[in-house]
Amino acid sequence: MSYQTIQVRFQESICYIRFYRPEANNTINNTLIEECLHVLALCEESVTIVVLEGLPEVFCFGADFEGMREKVESGQEHAMSPEPMYDLWLKLATGPYITISHVRGKANAGGVGFIAASDIVIADETAQFSLSELLFGLFPACVLPFLVRRIGFQKAHYLTLMTQPVSVQQAHVWGVVDAYDAQSEMVLRKHLLRLRRLSKHGILRYKRFMDELNDLRQCKPLALASNQEVFSDAQNLKGIFRYVETGQFPWMD
Repeated sequence: MSYQTIQVRFQESICYIRFYRPEANNTINNTLIEECLHVLALCEESVTIVVLEGLPEVFCFGADFEGMREKVESGQEHAMSPEPMYDLWLKLATGPYITISHVRGKANAGGVGFIAASDIVIADETAQFSLSELLFGLFPACVLPFLVRRIGFQKAHYLTLMTQPVSVQQAHVWGVVDAYDAQSEMVLRKHLLRLRRLSKHGILRYKRFMDELNDLRQCKPLALASNQEVFSDAQNLKGIFRYVETGQFPWMD
């Protein structure tokens, strides 16, 4: 099938999903979420490994602020329901396949959500990770349940508060990244060679067991409500749209 925001290829039991919005810095919009959910539905029966990739310079940079501003200017409702995005990350975290994020370049905000929801994270030496939401009066409500599960409360708390990019070396120490190398394609290939030995049935049972140990669905109502609250705040939106138009952060005069 042809998609607008992603590139997809199947290789035996492996599905490769590449975020492809070069004109928008690989930001997340409704179409990207819908298309990813569609592909994951196709993966339910026979795919054992799903690999997420981005562009060489940017993996995924979070919410599409430019798209939000354009909707407001055209008189449309700007708010994007966070539920499909949360459900997408739930499928990555709990679905009957092993999910791998292969990260190169920048990963910010919702991009970190994809990473935190993945079973395995592989990166090259250019990878950087950040949660910039608090700079705009927001916070990563939907990301945090997945990130806390991956790296623990305090490290996720610190990453949220500081808002600054973290190098791949530091991300590896914290557990955001499982393995990295200048030649990350080689690292990915080695992982795939090993993981391809696992059966679909074994993966399904194991992922179901891990989901029971740490049920991300319990966090969903609070995460959705908090996300909608901060993205509907008029002062936050004013700062976001000024940033889109001028590149100035909310604290700059």
